[in-house]
Amino acid sequence: MKLVRFLLGLLVPPLGVFLTVGIGPTFVINVLLTLLGWLPGSIHAIWVIAKHEEKMSREERIY
Repeated sequence: MKLVRFLLGLLVPPLGVFLTVGIGPTFVINVLLTLLGWLPGSIHAIWVIAKHEEKMSREERIY
């Protein structure tokens, strides 16, 4: 599932962010960045997905 989210974040940035964090401020920011251009939206999406994965692995180590 991680690979799918990264690929979607690269190809269709808002969809990758939506599948990672759902609808919220991060999703809205990504939609706006994608409207400004595909590259800013993709960079933001990859960053959001990577940070989310990092947070999940950190929480997994705690428990």
